[in-house]
Amino acid sequence: MPTLAIADPSLVVLVGAAASGKSTFAARHFAREEILASDEMRAIVGSGESDQAATKAAFALLHRRLAQRLADGKLTVVDATNVESHARRSLLRRARAAGVPSVAIVLDLPPDLVLRRNEGRQGRVVDHGVVRHHLAQLRRAVDRGLFERDGFDVVYRIREPAELDAVRIELPS
Repeated sequence: MPTLAIADPSLVVLVGAAASGKSTFAARHFAREEILASDEMRAIVGSGESDQAATKAAFALLHRRLAQRLADGKLTVVDATNVESHARRSLLRRARAAGVPSVAIVLDLPPDLVLRRNEGRQGRVVDHGVVRHHLAQLRRAVDRGLFERDGFDVVYRIREPAELDAVRIELPS
């Protein structure tokens, strides 16, 4: 059973395509107040979690809350796709400014599984073209070693559903 050691405080950045299981993973392993989710921020500033027109305002709010939590020395998990380097780097700048370590948890699951999960979602199925685009961006980032080059202190990569189900998070006591 894989164990992921996470410092407290730290910034934990979940990375993965839509429907890869990031929100489920976050809810399973972290306290609700530790999680900043882009979908939740869209619901706060827009007309719902899928309101893409609210994305810019949602991420501005997420970054303000992130900066405050990290400045207060609180473990914070960012639940968003984070498949684009610029998105990860902006989060990493916040961690560096607060002097806390950064951890990437990359959900690099088989594409066919992610696409099936997307189809089976209740309420909000993401366009398959968008999911495929996320998967391609993730593949490029993994293949080019971009997570390490972005500057994460630790990178954990989860490749199989069984591994994802077996993960345990270890926080210092």
